[in-house]
Amino acid sequence: MARKATTYVCADCGTSYPKWNGRCDNCGAWNSLSEEQAPEGAPKGLGKGKGRRIEFVGLKGKEKQPPRRVTQLAEFDRVSGGGLVPGSASLVGGDPGIGKSTLLMQVAAALAAGFKCAYISGEEAIDQLRLRAARLGLEDAAVGLAAATSVRDIVTTLEGADAPDIVVIDSIQCMYVDTLDSAPGTVAQVRTSAQELIRAAKRQGFALILVGHVTKEGTIAGPRVLEHMVDTVLYFEGDPSHQFRILRSVKNRFGPADEIGVFEMTETGLHEVPNPSALFLADHQGEVNGASVFAGMEGTRPMLVEIQSLIAPSQQATPRRAVVGWDSGRLAMIMAVLEARCGVALAGAEVYLNVAGGLRIREPAADLAVAAALVSSVTGRPVPGETVVFGEVGLSGEVRAVSQMEARLKEAEKLGFTRAIVPVVRGKAGDKKAKRLNTNLTLTQIEHLDDLVVLFGGADGAQGARKGPAEVRNLGPAVGLEGR
Repeated sequence: MARKATTYVCADCGTSYPKWNGRCDNCGAWNSLSEEQAPEGAPKGLGKGKGRRIEFVGLKGKEKQPPRRVTQLAEFDRVSGGGLVPGSASLVGGDPGIGKSTLLMQVAAALAAGFKCAYISGEEAIDQLRLRAARLGLEDAAVGLAAATSVRDIVTTLEGADAPDIVVIDSIQCMYVDTLDSAPGTVAQVRTSAQELIRAAKRQGFALILVGHVTKEGTIAGPRVLEHMVDTVLYFEGDPSHQFRILRSVKNRFGPADEIGVFEMTETGLHEVPNPSALFLADHQGEVNGASVFAGMEGTRPMLVEIQSLIAPSQQATPRRAVVGWDSGRLAMIMAVLEARCGVALAGAEVYLNVAGGLRIREPAADLAVAAALVSSVTGRPVPGETVVFGEVGLSGEVRAVSQMEARLKEAEKLGFTRAIVPVVRGKAGDKKAKRLNTNLTLTQIEHLDDLVVLFGGADGAQGARKGPAEVRNLGPAVGLEGR
């Protein structure tokens, strides 16, 4: 009997090789090749005139689009773009134990009030699913449960006139196609299983939700092509030490991307947080040095969070920098700009930065809020109370305007804030006059990071930070925010 040939497929880009390599030559990824059985016969040429002619149609169709399937969970519907689209495929990924199965069990139970829902698990038995439903108080929901891993059996069950409207597969890494010899979870099995399930969803018109495992880097496990195959990619994230969970949309063909939904994990499941800004600032303590309130945007939603910093003397040759909830490279850039452009010496101090509440900030508009927290910690002078800060900082120290400034200010005003430190907003190109923002807040508009340092009394107020070889400039006395 002839020995079956094997190939090695890259998990990131899908390129196959006849032998194993440490690095994929196509995408440059290291240790991404996995062994798979090669097909017995190579595909033949297509030839001429052997295919079926396809028919083209116009952009505007006569058929009326079916309505979205709304879950009545406002946070989930916001992230999905207003509800699930019939025939769509969504992929939900997240760390182990973050609450993916709990979220989708609640989604299926909410949809079961008006649609036929099926929850198929390849990781848990029926009794385990019922235990979770009882803990969540959903045991009376009309959700069909099944424990299966064979894609052939699942597709056969879902075909027919009695096909469900919503199907949840938990998880795609446990599914397998019996025509492949590789084990479940391999690149070929994940790709083929997802392809067959998505094809069945498009053909039957049910909304498919796939649960995906993530790697230690936080990306969806399996081939990268899996994220290209589905219509929506959602990441369920959060700090396990905090009760807050963030459902983030990174791809959505039927709605805005980068939208988030906020949930709170409790003993009875996930509860929606309609006003996350108030919840993230619940423990905010007025005027405390080293803390600032950042008015950010998550998709179309303005959100206020507290940024905390601590600067302490270091006895080590290489001071420590610890960052939670923000980009460590961006922190290094802000510190370099403060030292090189504003004379604030931070090179010999340990710097700790934290975004309270477990939220991870991705937008550069947080630069000015981080700089305010750092300068406040160095000088020992708190950011004035009831003040929000946002703005992007350039390498030359200039403070640049950011998008949707009025929406950020409106959210801050709604939560009781009275002041804001913001960039100068210009009108048309070449216009030297500052543009007036439509807000009732008292604004302090700054053009350069020097202006922010002056608000805290200059760089000579540093505590615990060692001066570098260059002379630290005296930036003058403190200037009150009202007088700017």
